[in-house]
Amino acid sequence: MSLKILDQFKDPQICRGLLERLQAALDSGLRFMEVCGTHTVAIFQSGLRSVLPKEVVHLSGPGCPVCVTHESEVNAFLDLAGTPGVIVATFGDLMRVPGRNGMTLKAAQAEGGRVSVVYSPFDALRLAADNPGEKVVFLGVGFETTAPGVAATILTARERGLENFRVLSFHKLVPPALAALLSDPGTDIDAFILPGHVSAIIGIEPYLFIGREHGKCAAITGFEPVDILRSLLFMVESRKAGRAEVVNLYRRVVADAGNPRAVQVMNQVFEVSDALWRGIGLIPASGLEMSEDYAEFDAKREFGVEVVECPPLPGCKCGEVLKGKIRPDQCPLFKKTCTPARPVGPCMVSTEGSCAAYYKYGLD
Repeated sequence: MSLKILDQFKDPQICRGLLERLQAALDSGLRFMEVCGTHTVAIFQSGLRSVLPKEVVHLSGPGCPVCVTHESEVNAFLDLAGTPGVIVATFGDLMRVPGRNGMTLKAAQAEGGRVSVVYSPFDALRLAADNPGEKVVFLGVGFETTAPGVAATILTARERGLENFRVLSFHKLVPPALAALLSDPGTDIDAFILPGHVSAIIGIEPYLFIGREHGKCAAITGFEPVDILRSLLFMVESRKAGRAEVVNLYRRVVADAGNPRAVQVMNQVFEVSDALWRGIGLIPASGLEMSEDYAEFDAKREFGVEVVECPPLPGCKCGEVLKGKIRPDQCPLFKKTCTPARPVGPCMVSTEGSCAAYYKYGLD
């Protein structure tokens, strides 16, 4: 797709037309939730949030991988960072997420822990090849977007005979989290903007329950202003017509069937498990752990890693933000003791976190 065509998805005149149609179609308020950190940033960065009709309320959901990583999982990372003979390999956005007593991987590194920032799981594989006398443990977090790449890395490690490579898998699955939100009587969500990157892997079928079982609208969409406004107009018009539809409005990237090969590789290496989500708790069948066939790469088994419910960080309301129950600025720590320079919770750490977006763009 040429850049000239992509420019149409940012066209101010098209956006104004969609906004006018959206305003004309509204017959009641619309509380929509996006479930992707990239959508969070896109909505703030484009200025869309400030021009939406007042009846349209934007909520940020559990779509930031760092933000939903549970406190006990962060503590497990810290324990591994202090284990002799272990090099922890991680994406950089996990380095500043606080665990017990405010400790972070960055602080553990400063205190002598072997922590290496990588840009892909294959970088961690190279690290293992370069350090045959050490165990290299890659921290597997994120959703269906990153899990296939990690699975492919494990297949490559077996093929190359790299016996010192391990993965600590805390990957999470998006559809079960949406089901948990919709089953929570304390949430008030009318419609969802579904994650474009995740959907490129899993397609549309795993989301159809949103309409069938819960009577809500949802749209897979892109990250440009026209994409987002088009999806909001769909939601309003569909609801007005009495239809609870789940549609794919991002066909230039997302096939309805997703990427079957990526799903096959993911399912070959991992198996579905229960998982803890920050602020939400235990969600059945919402995680991925290493299958028995690839147990030799499983850091969780080798190092006896266990994750259990633990008290949330004192004062931090990140969990309530992730469920759309409060805005970031309604957290008592926001802009006071919790800032991007000194984050208390992960929603302020990640550039995709809603607290960080509120802080940066100064909204509400």
